[in-house]
Amino acid sequence: MKMQSNFAAARALLENAQALLDGDDDKSGKLREALDLLIEAVLTAEHSQPAVASNIVRFPGKRAAAR
Repeated sequence: MKMQSNFAAARALLENAQALLDGDDDKSGKLREALDLLIEAVLTAEHSQPAVASNIVRFPGKRAAAR
């Protein structure tokens, strides 16, 4: 079984790294821009991922009213 990447976690880490580069120097600005491109790429990958089937377990209890 193939394991899927955790794009949401990767994006959060990149956003955290971007926030840590809060200096007003040229290098920090360029790194923030580069991270912004990576964040956009991860976001695109995250939202283009096929939906994963979930396991739905029905619990006994009240049934929905008949229509």
